[in-house]
Amino acid sequence: MSILRLKLPTDPRWVNIVEKNIEEILTDHAWCEQKAATNAITIITHNSEHQDLVQDLLALAKEEIDHFEQVHNIIIKRGLKLGRERKDDYVNELYLYMKRSSNGSRVSGLVERLLFSAMIEARSCERFKVLSENIEDPELATFYRDLMESEAGHYTTFIGYARKYGEGIDVEQRWREWLDFEASIITNYGKSETVHG
Repeated sequence: MSILRLKLPTDPRWVNIVEKNIEEILTDHAWCEQKAATNAITIITHNSEHQDLVQDLLALAKEEIDHFEQVHNIIIKRGLKLGRERKDDYVNELYLYMKRSSNGSRVSGLVERLLFSAMIEARSCERFKVLSENIEDPELATFYRDLMESEAGHYTTFIGYARKYGEGIDVEQRWREWLDFEASIITNYGKSETVHG
């Protein structure tokens, strides 16, 4: 997973926590997919002049909603219930970092939102990899391996557009700062049965 450049890996023992409450991880995961679709639509709404970005993020949003449906179908099949939307402290910390770092220009705002999105996809991809390799449940192991590949593609999409439309911004330097910040907060997570928890 070196492509993601994450500084700290998830401890595989996190999966032991997840396995004690499959209903919780599936509910949290479903809402993560819904929020990812909403995030893509928000980026489109604020940057509609970029036709290629609109097309690619429309496709991404559809994929995220499809993932939501897939998770929901697993929940139904197992006789579980989709709980209420969960608060995601990890994502909220990233969001606050994004807001503080923006200098107010539209270009900067777009780059920050794209890097914020790439960061979430990178960590989600890494978490799905850990799940696919360590969970005892064969159906979920296969499911998360397939999703891992999709999340990696989403990460690449967001990073690619940050580079393309980040005129006047050192996107690589900013991404390194995002990676450092993420490393500073991820140590607080991996202790609960949620995707980022």
